[in-house]
Amino acid sequence: MTQHSDEFILYDLRVEVIAGKGKMMCNHKVGDFFELSGENLSFPAGQTFPIYPLAALLPLLPAKQRQTHENDWMTTDTDIGCPDPHCAGIFRITRTGERVFRHSEVSAVPLKK
Repeated sequence: MTQHSDEFILYDLRVEVIAGKGKMMCNHKVGDFFELSGENLSFPAGQTFPIYPLAALLPLLPAKQRQTHENDWMTTDTDIGCPDPHCAGIFRITRTGERVFRHSEVSAVPLKK
């Protein structure tokens, strides 16, 4: 594979509902998940995912996709609580793989030389 100077890596992510203590208030169930590859979310056929926890998770996903320092909490902390204070849902964000992108293929803004 040819190495291009405008390459960068993003992690693929899996966000899965894990068991919390108490009652789940939203309609997510333990084991429900979605995956993020590049800019694309994918859900298993027939599975839904409530918009409220999705809205809370979305701002974290681009940061979780990027390489971070080993001591950064974004690297070490994987579990996020449901934004509903009465819901026991916990969402685990796992880095599942790496994907190589090229700046020239994802941005119209040229790199400065």
